[in-house]
Amino acid sequence: MAQAQGFGRRYIKAFFKGFFVAVPVTVTFLDRVACVARVEGASMQPSLNPGERQVSDVVLLNHWSIRNYEVQRGDIVSLV
Repeated sequence: MAQAQGFGRRYIKAFFKGFFVAVPVTVTFLDRVACVARVEGASMQPSLNPGERQVSDVVLLNHWSIRNYEVQRGDIVSLV
């Protein structure tokens, strides 16, 4: 019984250690490098949501290019 409690404590400790490392890394990545967004509606047709489909497209928003002023003609810019 004592061995089972020790295993449970080690499991919980490892979970929280991983959690407290993963959350800041994920938040920093989503804030500084890139994030995922969903595009709905007809405003971006025909580039996104081609035709009259009612499904939404998923895009990757690259924050890194904006910070380095690497925006070029033809790029889609989103205000988040």
